[in-house]
Amino acid sequence: MIISLILTGYLFGSIPTAVWIGKAFYNIDVREFGSGNSGATNTFRVLGKKAGIPVLLIDIAKGSVAVSLSYFSGFESNSADFINLQLGLGVAALLGHIFPVFAGFRGGKGVATILGIVMCVAPVSCSMSLGVFLVVLFASKYVSLSSMTAGLCFPFFLNLIMHNQNHTLTVYSILVAVLLIITHKNNIVRLYNKQESKVNLFKAKTSV
Repeated sequence: MIISLILTGYLFGSIPTAVWIGKAFYNIDVREFGSGNSGATNTFRVLGKKAGIPVLLIDIAKGSVAVSLSYFSGFESNSADFINLQLGLGVAALLGHIFPVFAGFRGGKGVATILGIVMCVAPVSCSMSLGVFLVVLFASKYVSLSSMTAGLCFPFFLNLIMHNQNHTLTVYSILVAVLLIITHKNNIVRLYNKQESKVNLFKAKTSV
């Protein structure tokens, strides 16, 4: 049962939302433009908000739906086993998003899917991190910087402010922060060289 749930979580995460929407409605593979990945930010950049908004919402939902599969396990809600399974399902969905089996294992950076995961597992800490994301985005217009800053803040909010007692969740929160840094390594280089693109998610797309 556990293996089946984790496999299902991976398959949910593997749904290449941006790729399918781009090809179906615009005859474009978003991975061939912009930052070269199939995340929501690149979809906004390449295809505009009409494509970017549904991609963002579906990618968030992939993480939440995968984590919610834990309710089929029979574990008592909020037990250590239940939370550990939630985290395992979240990891499976995240790996699916980054390495989607339905899109040649070329996916996105996982920011929206991580948001969907932590919304279910640690909603208060997630809300705090989301607040940091919005503040940094408003101030800098860099989605990459906002994502990394929010990710780095998440383990501090979870463990120092919310006093989390689950050691697995502690490790997970740290890994989330590290993973966001790793997947944004190219963005870090561009930020350092002042070559990173600023974005306005509410600006209409003009051309590809």
